[in-house]
Amino acid sequence: MSFPFFKSLFTKESKSLKLPDSILIKQIKSIADSNELILFNNIAIYHHAKKYIIPLLLLDKKRGLYIFEKKEWTYDELKNATIEQAQYQETSTNTLSYQNIQSLINQKLNELTHKDGVPIYNYLLMENLNASQYKHLDDSFKKLLPENRIVFSDSTKEDIVKKLEKVQLSPTPLASSNHILGNLLIQYSILDKDLQPHLASKEQIAFLDSEFDGIHKLQAVQQSGKSSVLLLKSITQKLNNSDEKIIILKPTVLAVDLLKKRLLEIIEHAIVEIDFSTIEIVTPLELVNRHLSSLKMDLLKEDLHIADVLMLKKFHHSETIFCDDADLFDSSFTNYLKHIQEGKKLLLVNIPSEDADFQFKRSFISINTTIKFHQANQHAKTLQLVLNLLKTEKSLSILCEKQTQEKLLDDMTTYIKQKAHLIDSTQSLMNQKLDALVLTGYDDINEVNIQNLILLDICTTSQDKIEYALKRAQKSVHIIYEKECQISQELKEKYENS
Repeated sequence: MSFPFFKSLFTKESKSLKLPDSILIKQIKSIADSNELILFNNIAIYHHAKKYIIPLLLLDKKRGLYIFEKKEWTYDELKNATIEQAQYQETSTNTLSYQNIQSLINQKLNELTHKDGVPIYNYLLMENLNASQYKHLDDSFKKLLPENRIVFSDSTKEDIVKKLEKVQLSPTPLASSNHILGNLLIQYSILDKDLQPHLASKEQIAFLDSEFDGIHKLQAVQQSGKSSVLLLKSITQKLNNSDEKIIILKPTVLAVDLLKKRLLEIIEHAIVEIDFSTIEIVTPLELVNRHLSSLKMDLLKEDLHIADVLMLKKFHHSETIFCDDADLFDSSFTNYLKHIQEGKKLLLVNIPSEDADFQFKRSFISINTTIKFHQANQHAKTLQLVLNLLKTEKSLSILCEKQTQEKLLDDMTTYIKQKAHLIDSTQSLMNQKLDALVLTGYDDINEVNIQNLILLDICTTSQDKIEYALKRAQKSVHIIYEKECQISQELKEKYENS
């Protein structure tokens, strides 16, 4: 008796179905939780234009990666069968099925890190075969499917742990989980400012794994990685459906360009092939003007306004729209989005709401940022601080009102003798110089990363804008005010001793 389907396991890629949470799966999840192992169920690995599904992937930081395959074979099907190893098969002591998934993982990690991959071990989940029945199978099975690499239907937690721990500890420390999984699972890989990958948090992964239609809402605290996660969600949706068109909305031209730059960085790091031109990042003004153009109406130049006729006419922009920073837009615009996306997908990020579908509560703000308060003449104190800070820092941003900007710009040219650059968020990135001494307004820093920050005119600025600015700074913040006001008192109470 021969088993062509069984033999095929050793000759070509297995197309695994999604695993339900069976008793064995639940046991392995429990083992992972209690032993600080990282587990992913039905996880995809994307490489170039290909997608591979691994039913169960487990990372032991001391041993390596475990790959579990699920087989439905019963004892009655196997008891009279024999099997021979396929020709041209590369042998390995670390595998059962010898699929090309191991070489894929090592190839992907090598292309990204230029280092050797991580040890990989294959196991089988045999939910219809128990340990006693296995002993009665032909020796040809036992040779190719060693018992210590099979989890049987009657395996206990203790049995499973013993089999996992039979794998020797790595003689040299393995790379961090961020390094291994952040490079391998690009759909969960968030790049930091140095383009190093970090594995997404549980709440971010829950959003990335979600499948939704219609209108949904995401609430995210500042510096929670929301913009990066929106890009990952867009890329993953494109990888799973190449025909889908996605639009991401950002409030300013500069923010659009900064997010486009990050999108290209993520795609380059991920080593995947997608048509990134079908992931559009645009301003609300550009989106509305497309609709107006289709109606042969005059286009808007600066101020966003939703004409009544737009709420009467449908216009297909794309299957999916992600509106980032929806709290910065007037309700008339978000109502317009709901109108044009009726029957399609719309995600509103940070729209005022108490019934969000997803939440990012964790902020990744640097704990090394220092905040100092100065009650002094803000003009003179600013010039003094700039002189001192430029001795050690190359990047320094001053946030203030336009009138203050103009006065400081003249005096910096005269007294500091270093050119200050104005940031204008209505202009593209190529016309800006962000990593230098810059002057800008509170409305112009969306998506801008700031090293050292000086805040002026705080008593005439909303606290929300000040809080946003504070959370963009990564090294130091100096808050200058001439007279105490409610905002200065509240900021000092919150930050001065923390």
